[in-house]
Amino acid sequence: MSLQRNAAPFRADHVGSLLRPPELLQAREQFRQGKLAADKLKTLEDEAIREVVKLQEDVGLQSITDGEYRRNLWHVDFLRELSNVVQVPSPVKVKFHTEEGDMEKSPNALRVTGKLMRPHAIQVEDFKFLKSVTRQTPKVMIPSPSILHFRGGRGAVDEKAYPDMEEFFSDLTAAYRAEVKDLADAGCRYLQIDDVNFAYLCDPKFREQARGFGEDPDKLPHLYARLVNESIASRPKDMAVTMHLCRGNFESAWVAEGGYEPVAETMFSEVNIDGFFLEYDTPRSGDFQPLRFVPKGKIVVLGLVTSKRGALEKKDDLKRRIDEAAKVVPLEQLALSPQCGFASGERGNKLTVEEEIAKLTLVVDVAREVWG
Repeated sequence: MSLQRNAAPFRADHVGSLLRPPELLQAREQFRQGKLAADKLKTLEDEAIREVVKLQEDVGLQSITDGEYRRNLWHVDFLRELSNVVQVPSPVKVKFHTEEGDMEKSPNALRVTGKLMRPHAIQVEDFKFLKSVTRQTPKVMIPSPSILHFRGGRGAVDEKAYPDMEEFFSDLTAAYRAEVKDLADAGCRYLQIDDVNFAYLCDPKFREQARGFGEDPDKLPHLYARLVNESIASRPKDMAVTMHLCRGNFESAWVAEGGYEPVAETMFSEVNIDGFFLEYDTPRSGDFQPLRFVPKGKIVVLGLVTSKRGALEKKDDLKRRIDEAAKVVPLEQLALSPQCGFASGERGNKLTVEEEIAKLTLVVDVAREVWG
């Protein structure tokens, strides 16, 4: 049996966001200050995306992204394009963990202040440009619909607009279906849903936080699986959809810890997608035993190469861990990637572009040696 794979998710894949060049960061800051016109910024973004597409192709990746170069934050920019979604001060403070120590921050919070609608396409034009500048498979990343619920529960959604939360969930997934359909009509065949909440529900402190919002952490995985499924119900059969689980990725810091056991059975069996990008770069993500729930036909992309620091992993260590995972789920259902993006926010993680390239090259090289 051949272990080669020419469909998304690929044996060597990546989460999507990439380090921004300094000149792009400077241009975006000038735009915010009113010193640079929108059309000038777009021209600079286009050129930076052409260059980062070439970077990915030169490394040997088959999935190509725009590096999220047009975004400030991986989720906020997308969700604020929906009507009546506003950014508000977070009701909670959380500890971000780094290798140097902890820091307390208030994460970005969103509130729904009225009826939710998608007044226009959000990622479609960005996708069309990406598709026009790559010879490989262009991938679009969008935040999970669960993000508009988990960080505040019922309290994050206006009760006058939505006395019944089922109406809110219906409008939310309808907005996502419209976006997915328009992306598909534009030629998108590889979509990634970025989700932190399944991973946060693996952490006892976030499970307790959910209870504080009046939610049952044992029921939320079933709800979020349903929201994802309803959001992608309009996709064509030949569109690959994956989900990336993240425990936080902010300038090399993380938030949540804990293995996948609390959500694994529900997530793997109920979310109707093609693959899962799972963080596995450190012991905080637990062991591979939760992978026993992965059904046949679904791919697990092992995030064994960390994007949080520049030190390069050893090939033999990565192969050993792939072998360990293959004792739980067959090797033909596995792939390899960095554990997260390199820049979930504009400023990115604490490593250099050269180190980023080395990490991506390592992923491609190991995948070729393991799967052919």
